[in-house]
Amino acid sequence: MTVADLLEMPLLLLLLPVVAFLYASVGHGGASGYLALMSAFAFPVAFMKPTALVLNILVSGISFYFYYREKKFRWNLFYPFAITSIPFSFFGGYITVPTFYYKVILATVLLFAVLRLVGFLGKEKKEIKPLNLYTALFVGAIIGFLSGLIGIGGGIILSPVIILLGWGTIKQTAAVSALFILVNSISGISGFLIKGGILPESSFPLIGIVFVGGFFGAYYGSKKFNSVILKNILALVLGIAIYKLYVTA
Repeated sequence: MTVADLLEMPLLLLLLPVVAFLYASVGHGGASGYLALMSAFAFPVAFMKPTALVLNILVSGISFYFYYREKKFRWNLFYPFAITSIPFSFFGGYITVPTFYYKVILATVLLFAVLRLVGFLGKEKKEIKPLNLYTALFVGAIIGFLSGLIGIGGGIILSPVIILLGWGTIKQTAAVSALFILVNSISGISGFLIKGGILPESSFPLIGIVFVGGFFGAYYGSKKFNSVILKNILALVLGIAIYKLYVTA
């Protein structure tokens, strides 16, 4: 995959900042969306994983900044997940799985993302409950491993868990997810690179494109922004990618 190849995909270059905007608006880095798009455009798996992690680091970092500035971040809701997720994400990033299993695992995670986007995985609870430390440690380990293994930050899984268990509000969950995604993505790409993986140079132009969408998404999302229609459109795009992944696995 070269820069010239990317320039021949104007639809991809148009959709990437839109995906970044939508994910950043809810405190996510967008890796599941980037992976879905790259899969739909038949990108090689060797390109997808490291590229998604780098874009994730950028957008989740921007998103965390805006949510933190709005005083939505809760340290005690973050660190129990991070303690186990960081080392397990490194371990997952170190592992290379066969293309068949990679596609199946990715499709399953994308299905989870679709359910989250359309609101099937929990609504904000009226009463916030205290976090259960042991449950959080276990959840962090599982999400961290999957994050490093397929190249996501794990926020798309962590967010509904926090909401369903009533451990935080929507805004608090977004802030915690953003930092969770950031540290897991850094850990995952570290494991990938230490094993000898290479970040494709042709992925660098995508950084600037995604930055624009991520910046505005995080800015509006951290304040008062509702993007229900756009999220449903994104869910449809992810659904198409899921179908293609299962068919070509």
